[in-house]
Formats: sequence, C-alpha cells, structure tokens
Amino acid sequence: MDLNILWFVLLGILLFGYTILDGFDLGVGMLYLFIGKRDTERRLLLNSIGPLWDGNEVWLVTFGGALFAAFPIAYASAFSGFYIPFMLLLFALIFRAAAIEFRSKSQARLWRTAFDVAFALASTLAAFLMGVAVGNTLWGIPIGERGIYQGTVFDLLNPYSLLVGLFTLTLFAMHGSIFLYLKTEDELQTRLKGWMWRTFGFFLIFYMLVTIFTLVARPEVTRHFQEYPLGWLAVVFTVLAIANIPRAIYLEQPFYAFLSSIFTILGLLFLFGVALFPNMIASSLDPAYNLTIYNAASSTKTLTVMSIIAVVGMPLVLTYTAIIYWTFRGKVKLGEFSY
Repeated sequence: MDLNILWFVLLGILLFGYTILDGFDLGVGMLYLFIGKRDTERRLLLNSIGPLWDGNEVWLVTFGGALFAAFPIAYASAFSGFYIPFMLLLFALIFRAAAIEFRSKSQARLWRTAFDVAFALASTLAAFLMGVAVGNTLWGIPIGERGIYQGTVFDLLNPYSLLVGLFTLTLFAMHGSIFLYLKTEDELQTRLKGWMWRTFGFFLIFYMLVTIFTLVARPEVTRHFQEYPLGWLAVVFTVLAIANIPRAIYLEQPFYAFLSSIFTILGLLFLFGVALFPNMIASSLDPAYNLTIYNAASSTKTLTVMSIIAVVGMPLVLTYTAIIYWTFRGKVKLGEFSY
C-alpha cells in the first residue's frame, strides 16, 4: 500500500469530518443575528450546538496534527504563507468559543448583545478564511524552490480565493439552516424554512460561479478525469445531491435535506482532492516547486507508525462522535443548565 496516498486520503476524511460537523455550527453562527429575534430564541440557537461545537473542532485540531506529522514540509510552507490568515482564524475560533461560554454569565442586555455580535462575526470570519485557504490551494501560492512563501498577505486575496471564500459562507449557511430546522419547532422552525430556501439560493448561485471560474481559469483541475473517466461519476453524484436539497425541503423532509447537504460537502471535497492530487501545495511560480505527497512527506517509518495509530484511534473517535450525537438527538429545549 502506498502510505503517501493513504495519508492524503485520511487527511481528506478528517477534513470532511470537520467540514460537515463544524460546518453547520459555523452556519448557525452566521445566521444567529438574523434568525434569533428574542433572547429566548438566541438561547435556543446556542443550545442547538452547545453540546457539540467543541467536539466538532477537535477534528480540525486532529487534521492539523496529522498534516504536521505526515507532511511536515507542506505544513511548514502552508504556515509561512498563511501565517496571518491562520492567526486570524485562530483568533476567530477562540473568540467564538468565548462568546458561547460567556454570554450567559450576565443578564445585562449590553453584555449579551456584545457577545451575540462577537459570536456571529467570529463564525463568519472563520468560515470565510477557510474558504480563502481552499481557494488559494487550488489557485496556487507563490512558494519557491525550498517551499518558502515569496509573496505578501495581499497575494492571497486574489479574486478566485475571495469567491471561494464567499461560496464557503453560503455552503455553511445552508448547512446550518437545515440543521436548525431539524432542532427547532413552532414559530422559530417556521421562520427557518424561509431561510433554508434563501441560503440554498445563494449557495446555488455561488456554486455555479465558482464552477465556471474554475473551469475557465484552471482547466487543468479536470486532468485526472481524462485518465480515469469514472471520476465523472463524482460530479454527477454531487449535482444530484445538490438537486435533492430543494426537493427534500419542498417535500418537508428536512432530514433528507440535511443528508443531501452532507453528501454535497462530500462530493465537493472529493472533487477538491482530485483536482489537487498529487500536490499538497501548488506553486504559482513554477510547477517544479510544487509540494507533493512524496517530496513533502515524512519517512516511511513515520507514516507506518501513524497508520497503526490511525487504525486503532479512528474507530474510537467515530464511536465517541456517534454516541454524542445520538445522546443529544431531537429538538433542543431550554433547561437549568442551558446557555
């Protein structure tokens, strides 16, 4: 077995786990100020993700640790290029967590409003920065022969990466609105139905814009489909998953809409991986400087030990996650220990 390919796939699985889990609670944060009109409603929104959000972010931490261990050169180059955006992302995630935990510490209206705004802005900034990072990874960043970043932070703010950042916002907002519809009831749930349609509409617009921009400006992303035509099945799968979201909403089957949203994210990440492979980071200066799963990887012994740990650890993580979500299934209620 090619351990380099194995760890490229495992990193994709970790990224998928993080995106579908933390994606919906980032989406809740983005919609928080628009949906929650009263304090009780905002508490319901917070409690819908309250038992879940910190566990969801563990997937991102695990992804970062696995990237560092399996592909240290790519990890170092990514941080040299994305240092300021990564610090902003870290700040957003910390401030978001603080807002969730500290909001309920006082009944003062100004106190709660301040943390409400912080929660919404931090969630939006985190989702946008993640999208910008994905956009730059596909577009290519100016790294030199030794993998050292040779640009400025403004080079990362190119039109394509900004568009992917906005696309990520609409994806997470749609994912979050469907999740909230599943967790709420009565008037709040009725209001959320309209938000599911709105967020899906914006998602569809940006999906088409990103697809067209990518195919026109980066036609090489389809190079693997020429060698492996069965890869087009992933494109069909993704389009069908997207098409089933409005169908499920119209038929008032929110659980299937949420599953379709999950499969949409799966399809998009799979296509992202296919477009990137075998690169970890593509250089916009010279393709010879690309960091691949081979020239940026750890030793075979390191990858072997990591694989053994993954075989033991991944089932435990998946089991724990499944138990948590099963325990906190159903409609959200406010209780004595609610936020």
